[in-house]
Parts: sequence; C-alpha cells; structure tokens
Amino acid sequence: MRVVIVVFISLLFTACKKDSPKPPSAAVLTSPLQNSLCTTGVSITPTTSRVEFKWQTADNTNTYELRVTNVLTDITQTVSTQSTSAELTIEKGTPFSWLVITRNTEVQETASSTTWQFFNAGSQITHAPFPAQVIAPLSGASMVRDINGEIVLEWSGADVDNDIVGYEIFLDTVSPPQVLVASPAASVSSIEINTTANTVYYWKVITKDAEENSSDSGIYSFRAL
Repeated sequence: MRVVIVVFISLLFTACKKDSPKPPSAAVLTSPLQNSLCTTGVSITPTTSRVEFKWQTADNTNTYELRVTNVLTDITQTVSTQSTSAELTIEKGTPFSWLVITRNTEVQETASSTTWQFFNAGSQITHAPFPAQVIAPLSGASMVRDINGEIVLEWSGADVDNDIVGYEIFLDTVSPPQVLVASPAASVSSIEINTTANTVYYWKVITKDAEENSSDSGIYSFRAL
C-alpha cells in the first residue's frame, strides 16, 4: 500500500509539472520597419492615415498589446488583439515608436518586444532625424568611473534621409543640462567624459541633419561613483 501511495504522488507531481503554464515569449516586429519611412498607410484625412502594424507569432501567448507612441507629443495609443497585426490611425509627417507586449492569461509575467521607430509619411520632402536612442548610461544608473575618472556616454542615431551630420552632447549637474561637452560627427556614437565621484549628472543628445533639422533625445540622469 505504501508503494502505491508513493507512485501515485510521483505521478501527480509529474502531471502538475508538465501542465505548468509557461510565460509568453517576446514578439518579433516585422512592419513598419525599424528607422523607415512608412508609405503604406491609407489616407484618412489630410493630416492622418491608417497604418497596419505586423509582428510574428509569439510562443505561449494569448493576447498582444500594441503600443504606438507619437515621439513629438509622447502620447501613446494601445490596441489589444489575439491577432499578429493591428491597425491604428496616426498623424502624417510624424515620427513614431512602437512595441508589442505579449500576455498569457495563465501567468502574470509579460514580455516586451524591442522598440522600433518609423516616420509616417506626409507631404514633407525632408524629415527630421529620429531622437537619438540612449544606450548608456540610462536614467537612474550608477556608473563606476574608470582610472581617469571618466565615464562613456553611448547613443545611436537614425534618419530616414540618411543625412545626419553630427550630434551635440549636453552634460550638467542640473536639469535641463546646459553645458555643451562635445559635438561629434555622425560617425561617432560614444564619447568619454570626465566626472566627479558621488555626483548626479544629466545628459541629452541633439541630432542634426544636413537640412538643419534636429531632434532631442530627452534628458537622462546617472550617478558617477
């Protein structure tokens, strides 16, 4: 009888383990493409068009939440769907970022795709650069200075016209940062800056193109250790 009970408990444990729900995988975005000029939208009004967003099927996922953000206003639209595509009406001639959150109703964990940027086509001939994407340090980070007391600032830039001419890097101990510490060329995506220990710094990147358009990354902060 004891052997039967042990076997039963073992089988029950195995069955429970096998049926345990798994967290969702991150979706892989497909369209609109990263750093692209989106020309596939259907015109709705003189200032808006309806754009279809697509991504690949993610494992262990019941629903997808599409999040599309107007980069200029920071206003986000969301759509929940069980499909791998969704449509939204958005402003023409405007840069956007988008991502997809995957959910499984049997678990609390969610997963996020990478974030892509695109420019929704309008009537303009030239386009401002996308705001630079800060890679490091991110806001709230604590950064250990090297032997020379320096920290590396790193970012990435993109422009649908491919005419970025350079950047302006502002760094300061007050926000918004007022001190221009470097003006690197378009081919440069990181600089080393001297810092003081136990000090909070604020920094941002201005991206400039050949048509005198510019964009602002927004302000990030970090503590130098």
